[in-house]
Amino acid sequence: MKVLLLICRFFLGVVFLMAGLNGYFVILDLEPFIETSPAAMALFQFDYLLIIEKSLEILCGILLLANRFIPLVLAILSPIVANIFLLHVFVDHSLLSLAICIMIAYSYMLFYFRENFVSIFEKKPS
Repeated sequence: MKVLLLICRFFLGVVFLMAGLNGYFVILDLEPFIETSPAAMALFQFDYLLIIEKSLEILCGILLLANRFIPLVLAILSPIVANIFLLHVFVDHSLLSLAICIMIAYSYMLFYFRENFVSIFEKKPS
């Protein structure tokens, strides 16, 4: 199962690093090198939200590829992955297959590192 973890980590690292860099091309009004979802870009009314999200994607992509702070990266990516998946399920079906692959890889990694998140659900912290 370590091989599957390595594949998921590498896949998510590359996807988020490339998506983050591609987002900066959009921010700078340059032609993006990867297809972007017009519906997703329309959701960002303010450029600073796009800058924050794309910066987090780049940072998380680098940390995934470097195999550092993986539970922290998974926590940071939770709302981003949920947003990507739900956007492509309900609004823009153009990249739905990629969104499903991201969700599966992320879910496997979250399951693998589940012990790191158990303490979040304690009723009384010690």
